[in-house]
Amino acid sequence: MEDIRIFCENDGKSYSFPMGTDLKTISDRICPTVACKRTECETDVLAALVDNQLKELSFKALTTHNVRFIGYDHPDGRRTYIRSLCFVLQNVIREMYPDKVLAIDYSLPSGLYCEIREKDELYDGRPKVYFATDDEIEKIQNRMKEIIQSDLPFKKTKQTLEDAVKLFESNGQKEKVNLARSLGRISYSVYFLDGQADTFHGPLTPSTGYLRTFDLSGFNNGFCLQYPMDGSYGKVLPMKRQSKLAGALKEHSDWCAIMDVKGVGSLNQTVRDGKIIDLINLSEALHERKYADIADQIYARRGSVKIVFIAGPSSSGKTSTSKRLALQCRILGLNPKVIELDNYFVDREFTPRDENGEYDFEALEAMDLDFLGKQLNELLEGREVEIPKFDFKEGRRYFNGNFMRLEDKDILIMEGIHALNPAMIPGVDNSKVFRVYASALTSLAIDENNNISTSDNRMLRRMIRDNRTRGIVPEDTILRWQSVRRGENRNIFPFQENSDAIFNSAHIFELPVLKYYAEPLLRRIAPNSPAYTEATRILKFLSYIVELSPQEIAAIPPTSILREFIAGQTL
Repeated sequence: MEDIRIFCENDGKSYSFPMGTDLKTISDRICPTVACKRTECETDVLAALVDNQLKELSFKALTTHNVRFIGYDHPDGRRTYIRSLCFVLQNVIREMYPDKVLAIDYSLPSGLYCEIREKDELYDGRPKVYFATDDEIEKIQNRMKEIIQSDLPFKKTKQTLEDAVKLFESNGQKEKVNLARSLGRISYSVYFLDGQADTFHGPLTPSTGYLRTFDLSGFNNGFCLQYPMDGSYGKVLPMKRQSKLAGALKEHSDWCAIMDVKGVGSLNQTVRDGKIIDLINLSEALHERKYADIADQIYARRGSVKIVFIAGPSSSGKTSTSKRLALQCRILGLNPKVIELDNYFVDREFTPRDENGEYDFEALEAMDLDFLGKQLNELLEGREVEIPKFDFKEGRRYFNGNFMRLEDKDILIMEGIHALNPAMIPGVDNSKVFRVYASALTSLAIDENNNISTSDNRMLRRMIRDNRTRGIVPEDTILRWQSVRRGENRNIFPFQENSDAIFNSAHIFELPVLKYYAEPLLRRIAPNSPAYTEATRILKFLSYIVELSPQEIAAIPPTSILREFIAGQTL
């Protein structure tokens, strides 16, 4: 049999293998080398990048390839692990509760929030939840461990659309059926585990034995499926019970169900039925109501609250939120004044640097906290202050005669990444401050057990906006995103529960809109680009979504938060 060459990017060496050798065999030979162990394979090899395309270890090499083996310390390695773990959980729920279904609803800081649901629904379309006891959750976990210890293989097959739909119908997976039918594909990839079938939109590990580390923790009406977080391979960190965040996600999930959009399949059907403009109007009305609710909370505390802080991760719509909230406060008779926290950066020579020696503008120490606190206290005392401006080109603060005083009806609105961190204003009376957390907390799922990452949603927003307003190519957005996420994990997410209110900026209709703008950008990324793997993953995800037409996009009002990213906003 003819040999083929495999160049391993992990150790920079070439190897010869018989044509048709699978990646598992190749990794078993290559990855024990010391040189390889120093890179991505310090954990189990979970998948591989073959010529920059993500592949399962069952993939057979038929020609020369560049291969990079990846473990849990790679984002695609983590996703492979989590998908496989979800399949094990799905199998256990089917085994223990054959008349019910598992819903993997949304992501939490500690893992994935899951519910066991009845196959019928409540009168308004919301799911009817089966409340598992702590003893039941422990039994589910123990059964998962048994399956993992048995090291059962995951088997990938190709099924006709008709056969796949029959499998999904027999499992009570209505949204998988909706999605399959909405796509109209001739065949469907279906995985089997111990005779049970399911679909996953990405590779799985070779077998269950790879999934040694996980936990189940009861939470709200269901439980959280926990797995190692970044940098914690081999252990599960203690559960973070962020009830405010979970409440916002649950609210969005319930609202999707009430609107009869329980996943991408039913969303696609809404588009094809010509009902998307009604959904746009309903979603925008919901946002308006939420802005008004938050303004009402601020107004109810008008005797004490004089400062409103708004924080959120990248592309969450903080700027639009601050403007819309200001309008609602004006309706109530308050007089909002806006100050940009960016004007309180320290001069460039005092800016801290990160581990790579680059300026770290996201560090709390990049802000002049003493000066900020001094000016806020002076404003709260009724004194007049001169508000600074920051010249980012020169790296210097300057003053241009912008004086401000807070009168009785005045309220100060400030937006920035550190706005929820109490260390930002240690000397300011907290009773005078109202904190808002804004983020695109989508809980719309692809189907019952494949959720949509809120991070992916935000990255698409940022890619579109940065390309449109700053000329930044999509490669740069993708390659910088992990750094952005690390900053969010350090500076924003730990303080979410400090908020007095959460504004969920996600729209149920936005993915079909984002697809229209993002897909052409992503297709420009060349196969040899380091961003190609991620671009391919996102394109595959977007392929499940039916995009809107320009005429339908035109129906999005100019005040919509989405207009901040796709253009046409008037606020």
